[in-house]
Amino acid sequence: MEAIFWLIVLIACIVVEILTLGLTTIWFAGGALIAFIAALFSAPLWLEIILFVVVSAVLLFFTRPFAMRFINQESVKTNYESMAGRVGVVTEQVDNLNAAGCVRVSGQDWTARSSAAEEIIPVDTEVVVERIEGVKLIVTPVKKEELK
Repeated sequence: MEAIFWLIVLIACIVVEILTLGLTTIWFAGGALIAFIAALFSAPLWLEIILFVVVSAVLLFFTRPFAMRFINQESVKTNYESMAGRVGVVTEQVDNLNAAGCVRVSGQDWTARSSAAEEIIPVDTEVVVERIEGVKLIVTPVKKEELK
């Protein structure tokens, strides 16, 4: 009866893995496989559970970083991740003290704050995106010599 349980866990993990394609449950499928084999040899339940937990943890700890490095090689930066370093134009005065400011970057409007705490950046000033904090761009005015 325990073997059937582990077989169901194994199949469920594999089905979830196929549906997600994100290396989410494959580690537990390995643990379930070993527990299933132990159940076929009439191992006690406590041993099956220990084998499941240990094998799953070992697979997760030792193989996941290796697998993620090779599987995610072709990851493409999202719009969010690719914003740093882009140049935009202030469309609403950036004023950290009044929590105001808007910048247009690549045709998209973003809420913006200045990287310098008390700096006010007027409308139509070109800025460079330093980073993103939450949903706000942190910007610095572009010096004219930087654009050349």
